[in-house]
Formats: sequence, structure tokens, C-alpha cells
Amino acid sequence: QVRLVESGGGLVQPGGSLTLSCAASGRTYSTHATGWFRQAPGKEREFVAAHSWSSGDTAYADSVKERFTISKDDAQDTVYLYMTKLKPEDTAVYYCASHFDPTGRLATTNAADYTFWGRGTQVTVWS
Repeated sequence: QVRLVESGGGLVQPGGSLTLSCAASGRTYSTHATGWFRQAPGKEREFVAAHSWSSGDTAYADSVKERFTISKDDAQDTVYLYMTKLKPEDTAVYYCASHFDPTGRLATTNAADYTFWGRGTQVTVWS
């Protein structure tokens, strides 16, 4: 089993920045790909960013490219989502997710492929 706990959400003005953290526990997590997803009120959950566990490959939704960065600290078993130039449309609950990947090269964009999910952290962008 893997447990994921998100933190770092909050209220920020448009143009501002936030850093989300996803702290993982579980003896198999070192071989898991990790992703960030978000869900706004009345909308479906959507992919934001993903990180492979070995090759360093990353993937981003078009809507966040050049603004968000995903990175992983292996020593801390923590994945970060650095969010800059935030917009009101970035307002959502942000979820961290992971799944076992024997290849170490997957930066998975499909939510259905993820096995473990955190409970989410709220990000609100408004002035």
C-alpha cells in the first residue's frame, strides 16, 4: 500500500505562485510514477502533470505548460508541483496520485491508470 498526503494549497491572487507537496509512504513507492490532477466545481477531474520514477520523464497538460513544474525528491519520497502565473481557472482541488511502473519511464496522463490517490488540497485563485 502507498499513502499520499497533499499539502500547500491556499488562496492566492492571479499572477501569484504556490507550491504543492505530495508526501508518500509505503515500501513500494520508490517504483511508482506520480501525477497531479485537479477537479474544479462542476467539472471532471483533469490531468495536470506527471513524473516518472526513474528516467526523469515529465508530462504536462497544455493549460499549465510553461507555468507549472513537477519535480521529485527521492530522498524525501515527496513530489512537488511548482505553480506560477496562476489564473482564476486554475482554481480546483488538486490531487496527487501514483501507480507502480516496472519500466521507470512512464509519466502517465490517464487518471484510470493510477492506483493510489491522496485526498486533495484546495487551490483558489481570485482577487
